[in-house]
Amino acid sequence: MLKLFIALQIAALTTLASLEDRVTRQRDERGSVTIEQVLWAGAVIVIVGIVVAAIKFFVTSESAKIK
Repeated sequence: MLKLFIALQIAALTTLASLEDRVTRQRDERGSVTIEQVLWAGAVIVIVGIVVAAIKFFVTSESAKIK
């Protein structure tokens, strides 16, 4: 009977520790989606800036060729 009680206690403690790890990990990841979205928005802004600068340079160089 004592062995059964010890086995049940170990199983319960293992389950509680596993659940606690899951809850703790979920709290640690709060805000990660927001940070990811900000980084993607920054990357898009940089890419758009590069494209606009390239188009502006091309149009300026071609307009200088007009007599």
